[in-house]
Amino acid sequence: MDKKETKVLIIIPAYNEEENIAAVIEHLNSKILAGVFAEFSAVDYLIINDGSRDSTLEICGAQNFCYLNLPINLGIGGAVQAGYMFAKRNGYDIAVQMDGDGQHDISYLNDMIAPLLEDKADIVIGSRFLEKEGFQSSGIRRMGIKFLSFLIRLTTNRKIMDVTSGYRAVNKRFINIYVDDYPTDYPEPEAIVTAIMNKGRIMEVPVQMHAREGGSSSITFGKSVYYMIKVTLAILVCRLSYGIRR
Repeated sequence: MDKKETKVLIIIPAYNEEENIAAVIEHLNSKILAGVFAEFSAVDYLIINDGSRDSTLEICGAQNFCYLNLPINLGIGGAVQAGYMFAKRNGYDIAVQMDGDGQHDISYLNDMIAPLLEDKADIVIGSRFLEKEGFQSSGIRRMGIKFLSFLIRLTTNRKIMDVTSGYRAVNKRFINIYVDDYPTDYPEPEAIVTAIMNKGRIMEVPVQMHAREGGSSSITFGKSVYYMIKVTLAILVCRLSYGIRR
């Protein structure tokens, strides 16, 4: 794939990110204005405001950001899938997911996209655990990530280290797949299983992530317990479902 003919869409789901979203877009625009991505045909972004209850929507409007407003909260999966729908309808070749809380650094965009351009991968995951630099998340969450990584390896025979990373890039084939089949709630690990079941080539590249710049995570301790139970069941059901289909 030739960079000069490649259109890239950066999908930024945002729920109650009034303290972070402006800085995220300012950092992204600074890279675009500096010509870091000038070799591409286009590098655009789309904020998906997922029914935020704070002033995220007002900030996007006042700052003339590119955004799509969801009138109700669909959850991270629904917001990201809306971004994939936009990417498909507007002819983008690559879609990149990055969070609206400032944890993901756009400086790694070229590293994320390179394996797709070279046809070495269909999906690239930005992994904080390959070189173990930058923000590594809490100890409890790392334990949960290791368990989910083990579960995915057990059910698919594929080793993915940072299975909950929301920093991802996919090619046009998986834009089309995810438009029709993307998990709705806590989707990252299940989306990996979906990719594997669709014979997707997955690669991890090292990135450094940052601690959340402002606000607080929507995942509380209680939700973390629910998350682990639900995602474990979702992975098993997803794997079984694809096994039955084939």
